[in-house]
Amino acid sequence: MSYPRIELDCAKIHFNTQLLIDKLTLKGINVTPVTKSCLGHPIIANTLINAGATMLADSRVNNIKRMRDAGITVPTLLIRSPMLSQIESVVAYCDISLNTEIAVMRKLSEAALRCHRIHQVIIMVELGDLREGVMPGNLVHLVKDVIKLPNIKLKGIGANLTCRYGVEPDDINMQLLSDLAEQIEITFSLKLDIISGGNSGSINWALAYQGQTRINHLRLGEAVFLGLVPKNQPQISGLSSTAITLTAEVIESSQKPSYPWGNRGVNAFGETASLQNRGQVNQAILALGRQDVCVDGLHPPAA
Repeated sequence: MSYPRIELDCAKIHFNTQLLIDKLTLKGINVTPVTKSCLGHPIIANTLINAGATMLADSRVNNIKRMRDAGITVPTLLIRSPMLSQIESVVAYCDISLNTEIAVMRKLSEAALRCHRIHQVIIMVELGDLREGVMPGNLVHLVKDVIKLPNIKLKGIGANLTCRYGVEPDDINMQLLSDLAEQIEITFSLKLDIISGGNSGSINWALAYQGQTRINHLRLGEAVFLGLVPKNQPQISGLSSTAITLTAEVIESSQKPSYPWGNRGVNAFGETASLQNRGQVNQAILALGRQDVCVDGLHPPAA
C-alpha cells in the first residue's frame, strides 16, 4: 500500500449528503454536490447519487469526463467558466456551465450547433467577493445577448461568495440575487430554473433564513466531505467531520527538546515561528509536506 494516501468513508459521505439534502429541501433548496476534491471518482459519484443527488458539479472537465466514462448519467455542472481551449469538451461532457463572458458563450453556442446539442448556462453575478461574476447593472444587457444564441439555454443565474475575500452571504446580497432573477424573468418573459446562492459558505444563511427567497440551489463540496462551513470551519450540526482521513508514514520518531537553540532566522518558508518551551516532547516526522497538502488545514484524530 502506497503512502501518503487519502481514505474516504463512503458511509459518512452518504450520510452527510443525505442529511444536507433533507435539511435544505425543507427550505426549497436543491443540493448539487461538488466532486472536485475526489477528482470525480466514480465510486464517490455513485455514493452521492445513492444519497439523493440529482446533479453533480466539478471545476475540471476531465473529472466530469471521468464520471461520464464510468457510466454516470445524471446532469453535470461545470462550476468554472469554460476555457476557450476546452469548449468542445465542455459541450460534450457538461450539461450546464457557469459563465460570465459573452465571447465564451458564443463559442459554446457554435460548438453545441456542430454536435446538435443544447448547452445550458448559468450566468454568475458579482455580489461583492470579486471573483467571477457580471456586475449586477450589466446583467440585463448580457442576458439579452445570451438568449439570442442558438443551442444555448439560459438555465439560471448564480453567485459565488466567501471564496476570494470572505464576503459572506446575507439577507442583503441574497435578496439582490432574488430581485435580479425576478427582473430577468419579467423583462424577457422567461422562467429561470436555477437561482444558485453559492457554496458551502451559504449553508448557515440558508438554514437560518425565515423569509421568502428565490434562492433554490447550492453547490456543496466542503460541507459534504468535511461536514464544515468554509472560512472559520465550524462543524455543521449533525454532520460527520471524519469522512476523509489522510495517512502518511512516520520516517522518524524521537524525543527532542521543544525549543530550538542557536541563532534563528526565518525557516524554509520565510516564516518566523513563535514558540513556547514545553520541555522534552515526542516528535514524529511524516513523509508528507507542503508540496502535498496545506498543513494548516490538518487536524489530528481524537485520541
